[in-house]
Amino acid sequence: MSQFWLYFKLGLDHVLDWQAYDHVLFLIVLVASYSFITWKRVLWLVTLFTLGHTLALFLSVYEIVQVDSNYVEFLIPVTILVTALFDIATAGRKVKNTNFNILYFSTIFFGLIHGLGFSSYFKMIASGTSNKFLPLVEFALGIEAAQLIVVIGVMILGFVLQNILNVSKRDWILVSASIVIGIILPILQKTFMAL
Repeated sequence: MSQFWLYFKLGLDHVLDWQAYDHVLFLIVLVASYSFITWKRVLWLVTLFTLGHTLALFLSVYEIVQVDSNYVEFLIPVTILVTALFDIATAGRKVKNTNFNILYFSTIFFGLIHGLGFSSYFKMIASGTSNKFLPLVEFALGIEAAQLIVVIGVMILGFVLQNILNVSKRDWILVSASIVIGIILPILQKTFMAL
C-alpha cells in the first residue's frame, strides 16, 4: 500500500507543483469555457488528457518512443498557447457549434506531449521496480485526482465571477485565456531558444 501512495502522491505533486505550473495553465484554458452544467464533458476532457499523458509515459518507460526533451519542452507551451487561442477564438460561440471529436483528439494528443515531458523523471523514479505498469496506473490516478482539484477550483472561480460578480462568460474566457497567454509566451520563447 505504501507504493501506491508513493506513486499516487507523485502524480498529485506533478500537477500541483507551483514551480512547474504548465499543467495547471493547460487545465485552466482547457475548462475555462465550461460550467458545472457541462461537468460530464469536463470529466471526459480531463480523463482523456490523463490517458494521453499515461500512454506517453508507458511508451517512454518501455522505450517504445524516445523524443528529444528539448522538443517536448518547446511543445508543452505550444499546446497551452493553442488551447488558449482556441478559447479566445470560440469565446462568443455556442457550445453546440464546437466539434468535440477534434477537441477530444487534440486533448489526448496534448496529453501525450505533456506526458513525454515528464517521462525522464518518471523513468528514474520507477527504475527500481521490475513491474512498471502498476506504478504507471497509480501515478495516473494521482494525476487525475490533482487535475480534478484544479478543474473544480477553476470552475468555482468561473461560477463566482459569472453568477455573483456578473462577469460575462465571454469576458471570463477572454481574460483567463489572455492571462495564460501572457504567462506562457516567455516560457515559449525560452524553450524555443533552447532548441
